[in-house]
Amino acid sequence: MKYLVLIGSALALGATAAQAEPSLERGTYLVEGPAACGNCHSPMGPEGPVPDMHLAGRLVEESQAFTAIAPNITPAARVADWSDAELARAIRDGLRPDGSLIGPPMPIPLYRGLSHDDVMSMVIYLRQIPAVENDPGESVYNIPLPPAYGPPVESVSAPARGPNAEYGAYLAGPVAHCIECHSPMGPQGPMSDTHTGAGGFEFHGPWGTVISSNITSGEDGIAEYSDDELKAMITKGQRPDGEAMSPPMPYANFAKMTTEDLDAVVAYMRELPPLPSDGSLE
Repeated sequence: MKYLVLIGSALALGATAAQAEPSLERGTYLVEGPAACGNCHSPMGPEGPVPDMHLAGRLVEESQAFTAIAPNITPAARVADWSDAELARAIRDGLRPDGSLIGPPMPIPLYRGLSHDDVMSMVIYLRQIPAVENDPGESVYNIPLPPAYGPPVESVSAPARGPNAEYGAYLAGPVAHCIECHSPMGPQGPMSDTHTGAGGFEFHGPWGTVISSNITSGEDGIAEYSDDELKAMITKGQRPDGEAMSPPMPYANFAKMTTEDLDAVVAYMRELPPLPSDGSLE
């Protein structure tokens, strides 16, 4: 991974931030900002999130392969009885305290890369949100799930925060899982390792069928857009010609990202090897 040239003071600030302790402030920023947990875990109505039901769970996807329910993760749900370590393990390892596996579309393979400080910050935030009584049901899988997503996650550290491609890879991967949604779907799931950012992932919902865009650096991807145009698409859902972009990309959450983090994500996309699109753009 190439590094962008950084002003020394900015690099120093990023290194200090990366070593920060878990905090409510950081957890609030992650859950409500780039991680956009409510995009799956909050009930949605015709006008968007249902008022007073934040993170109370909902049906996310129904197909022949599975009926996926994002559970209620407010303190009114069963997570209230889990320890902080158990909740962090569920987010990062995909394992509940009883040993059962959390299935897709929860992006556990990417969440395994969340740093210890960041996942614990998210836990701190989830512990203090308003409790909302809601039972969205249980997921049903008609496909085999693996026994685990890998060995237990031990200690993970995030790159030093800064407007560079290395930190952008962390934001676009483990935090916001952009590369999952913007990579084509293969027999074993999103092809984010071999076709990173090539687009072609289909999303079905009230908006119809939306196909994720190619976000690699080539002509089929983002080469024609300026940095400011890319940021407007990410945070406002608006193309350079003024056309509104479709859900399910959580534009309102991404609008809460810091300028530095947006710079980092754009820097990362600029370094993604150019790939041809695997489907039509949304």
